[in-house]
Amino acid sequence: MKPHLIVLDLDGTLLTDEKVISDKTKLTLKKAEEKGHHIMIATGRPYRASEVYYRQLGLKTPIVNFNGAFVHHPDNRSWKTIHETISLPVVKDVIDAMQQFTFHNIVAEVMDDVYMHHHDEKLLDIFGFGEPKITQGDIREFLQVDPTSLLIHAPDDKVDAIRRHLGDVHAEVIDHRQWGAPWKVIEIVRHGLNKAVGLSHVSKWMDIPKDRIIAFGDEDNDLEMIDYAGVGVAMGNGIDRLKSIANEVTDTNNEDGIARVLRERLHLE
Repeated sequence: MKPHLIVLDLDGTLLTDEKVISDKTKLTLKKAEEKGHHIMIATGRPYRASEVYYRQLGLKTPIVNFNGAFVHHPDNRSWKTIHETISLPVVKDVIDAMQQFTFHNIVAEVMDDVYMHHHDEKLLDIFGFGEPKITQGDIREFLQVDPTSLLIHAPDDKVDAIRRHLGDVHAEVIDHRQWGAPWKVIEIVRHGLNKAVGLSHVSKWMDIPKDRIIAFGDEDNDLEMIDYAGVGVAMGNGIDRLKSIANEVTDTNNEDGIARVLRERLHLE
């Protein structure tokens, strides 16, 4: 069997609800590698919050972070890194517009620097992962460079209205996706970016065609990647929209859904 590229989202996909990789899934991925297949991660997380899983799996591939805004090879400095940012004036326009909506917080990330509009202990627990430099206060005053991503944490019943505004007013300069857990968070990146864009760079570099890509995801930010892959797999816990476009729906992230598909499709023992 020719080498396949296995692409894994993290939260709700590779990781259980306890944020760990199960032993069964880990063993299956190792068997796939031993058969000559390649494994990579494509996540909305920054690299600092995904490196622990990259190292646990002993990966040797590039990684897609920030939903495609940052693609690099952690152990190959000669690999051409891709880093696409949102222009500062656009960020300030979005934050200005958010003042008419109810929101909990806004966070801007510049690689490993985090800017938090309001002090928030719960968000600090999440964004403090990997010990970034954190600046708290009005982002419009403190942020001086173009950020990699912008996140809006809003009440569940306000998310749709905010996303409608972003789509109506800023569609030509930004794209936005939604996190499902632990809270509703809208993630904004530069227009034209998504996990499929990052994946296409990596697969071309590895010379692996679409029909030999198996991608797994569960959320809004996996739509393009699942559609792009030769075999797009939605997790059993995934959103209905993703399941409707996937080639296959597997078991949940807590039931080793990844392992099941790989064992069947790649004929692993």
